[in-house]
Amino acid sequence: MGREEQIIQERIRKLNELRKKGINPYPHKFDKKQSAAEALKSKLGTKIKTAGRLVTKRDIGKIAFANLQDSSEKIQIVLQKGETPEKVFELFKKYVDSGDFVGVEGKVIKTKTGQISILVNNLDMLSKSIKPLPEKWHGLQDKEDRYRKRYLDLVMSPEVKKVFEKRAKILEAIREFLIKKGFEEVETPYLQSVYGGAAAKPFKTHLNALKMDLFLAISPELYLKRLIVGGYEKVFTIARNFRNEGIDRWHNPEFTMMEIYQAYADYNDMMELFEGIYEYVAKKVNKSTKVKFRGKTIDFKAPWKRMTMAEMVKKHAKIDIHKMDDKKLVDFCNKNKIAFKEKSWGWLVQAIFEHFCEDKIEQPTFILDHPLETTPLCKTHRDEKLCSLIERFEPFCMGAELGNAYTELNDPILQRKLLEGQQKMLKKGDEEANPYDEDFVNAVEIGLPPTGGLGLGIDRMIMLLTEQDSIRDVILFPFMREK
Repeated sequence: MGREEQIIQERIRKLNELRKKGINPYPHKFDKKQSAAEALKSKLGTKIKTAGRLVTKRDIGKIAFANLQDSSEKIQIVLQKGETPEKVFELFKKYVDSGDFVGVEGKVIKTKTGQISILVNNLDMLSKSIKPLPEKWHGLQDKEDRYRKRYLDLVMSPEVKKVFEKRAKILEAIREFLIKKGFEEVETPYLQSVYGGAAAKPFKTHLNALKMDLFLAISPELYLKRLIVGGYEKVFTIARNFRNEGIDRWHNPEFTMMEIYQAYADYNDMMELFEGIYEYVAKKVNKSTKVKFRGKTIDFKAPWKRMTMAEMVKKHAKIDIHKMDDKKLVDFCNKNKIAFKEKSWGWLVQAIFEHFCEDKIEQPTFILDHPLETTPLCKTHRDEKLCSLIERFEPFCMGAELGNAYTELNDPILQRKLLEGQQKMLKKGDEEANPYDEDFVNAVEIGLPPTGGLGLGIDRMIMLLTEQDSIRDVILFPFMREK
């Protein structure tokens, strides 16, 4: 029998003995009056009634100590012969283990070492733990285990919980910023009969009641634009997106995205909005626009740097894309061993940008004016000399894309043509192309006003503002491969 199995058997023995003594080890309720944090701030002698998990236990004869941890803080409890009733003292010594949830009553004291503690005069077993916690000084060292067993990660590493507390504050600050600017929060469906709004492979499911296939949303974009058609002028949603793609430090198949749409606006307005959100949230949550990330100091103070994709390629790849045709770009890609999606000017430029430029962008920077081929939902550039480009930008920081935004395409005839092209690409085997959405095209035909739209990756924003290296560190339950 292994060590853990011995511990489990011993705890089950204690559990059975408690029941024989008429003590319910899993009661229905406990009337908790104060948190551990409140107890720590209380005056000496104050009566306390609190509860939490015991994360450590020390028994040294006539006195015993334990650390009780709840969602607010950790506080030491003390049981002492002559001060704690004998029955309570024996219960603690014989039947209570680290990992158990207990309720305690007592008064606030200061020990000889100056530690604020609770001198216990009553203790209730609230939940007997069967399995032991990881070793006190080692915790969960294996990152895979940390993500798989987040419940243990939170118990053993309270600093992990602080990341998710900050996540909640970031979301609250985003909503506060947008509502102050007159935006309304809305909800869009996660189950969709026709997916769209992003270049991504979807997850497919089936609705038995109607005997029809459905897809998990890859983006809320097309639904939010329907709302602009319907008369909303400023809307946003913070939603889960599901994309059947690779997993790495920046990607999880299920992630959180915010999308915003504003009537009578364009991509220039969206740039100001995007950098404004980051600056506001950083100040609100971190009290500074500056953060440390992977050894670099990043400053989110507006305005951010703006560069066109052509300028960025010229800087890092040393070529002028506007002076090169498809053949020259293909030759350049082959010479530099750059994989590309298609032998079209736009996709070649996109591949060159990704290869030479993305990982060079450290400080927050807007990359403007992307090739026409890269999305079917964006207006072409208003400068007729740049008819091969669209009014699209992507913000980058530390080599990662933070979002995506357009001056939205509202020409129904062109929109129909481009989405029909997407349908053809999908049939030819392009898994990231979108199916044709007749209802969306119909909505645009009813009339979509000039509109600016943006998507902002919430998880990546939280990674940067909490200085976490992986998206798995800011999602409570990231997707994990089966063991």
